Amino acid sequence: MRDSASDVTDISDAVHLCIDMQNIFAPGGLWETPWMARVLPTIASIVSRHQARTIFTRFITPEDPEDRPGQWQRYFRRWREATRKHLPPSGLELVPALSRFVPPAAVIDKPAYSAFSNPGLASLLIDKNVGTVVITGVETDVCVLSTVLSAVDLGFRVVIVEDGLCSSSDVGHDALMTMYRTRFHGQVDLMTAEELAEFWRE
Repeated sequence: MRDSASDVTDISDAVHLCIDMQNIFAPGGLWETPWMARVLPTIASIVSRHQARTIFTRFITPEDPEDRPGQWQRYFRRWREATRKHLPPSGLELVPALSRFVPPAAVIDKPAYSAFSNPGLASLLIDKNVGTVVITGVETDVCVLSTVLSAVDLGFRVVIVEDGLCSSSDVGHDALMTMYRTRFHGQVDLMTAEELAEFWRE
């Protein structure tokens, strides 16, 4: 069960972390995520209100599978067409509806699922005295999941915008939303974009 509005405190010292809203996941992309078109207007609305407080991440694939360690090599041998040797550079760019906000929004590239696989992100947030990360993006049960768990481990309050997430798996998405509600009380808050607008004002 989601916390009631009375249980949620106002959001301050926050950054909007928008995960991997890239062309590769957009309609027609190699890893097309059908829900992206549905959540994109919601995410764009959040970014428009908090442009200077938004950080976009991009999942950057290797040039060759052998450029990554361990099981990532097996993964990218399976998805060789996603390596930079085969994928058009535009595939890894942000979707146009969001790239127009850069700058003032920032972009951080990452080599793995979690946004914090780029060690510079944690340092940046700590230097800015950020206490809360507001998370949107793709996919609920992969890169968003990994980012949420990393943020919790680092001590950040996590606010997940539930109508600002998308996945290629309905089952995976629903399972993760249930897990967030039942297992991370006190560390993770779920709210709609409408509720976010009420609790996060600059």
